[in-house]
Amino acid sequence: MNAAARPKSYWLIAVIALLWNLLGVLVFLLTIAMTPEQAAAMPDAQREVYEATPSWINVLWGAAVAAGVLGAFGLLLRKRWAVMLFMVSLVMVVLQIVGSFAATPAWSLLGPSSLVMPAVILLIALGLWLYAKKADARGWLG
Repeated sequence: MNAAARPKSYWLIAVIALLWNLLGVLVFLLTIAMTPEQAAAMPDAQREVYEATPSWINVLWGAAVAAGVLGAFGLLLRKRWAVMLFMVSLVMVVLQIVGSFAATPAWSLLGPSSLVMPAVILLIALGLWLYAKKADARGWLG
């Protein structure tokens, strides 16, 4: 298989990566644009975590999803810089998760169940970075 011959799964993964990260952008934008009335409608524990979240956590979140979207575009454009952007996204995800649990009462209010979605997000970010590295190693990125 030469550099131009990418499997169909490559394109499927690139499109899914883009959709996943665009969903992350949407959730990010909806969260930072939340009005006090919308926050008041949240369950008490979630509202407390939301209100306790420092703005620097949201900066990390925004950077993670922005780098993820750009990394996905990099895959679609077959560019090597996709690897670096997915790595940046992964690092931002790790910092955001650690920061969220260190700076908010998420663990004490929500318990172990609060780890499920961050773990899924972390695994997907890791998987996308590893996939981009693999694509680069196979010569699929230029």
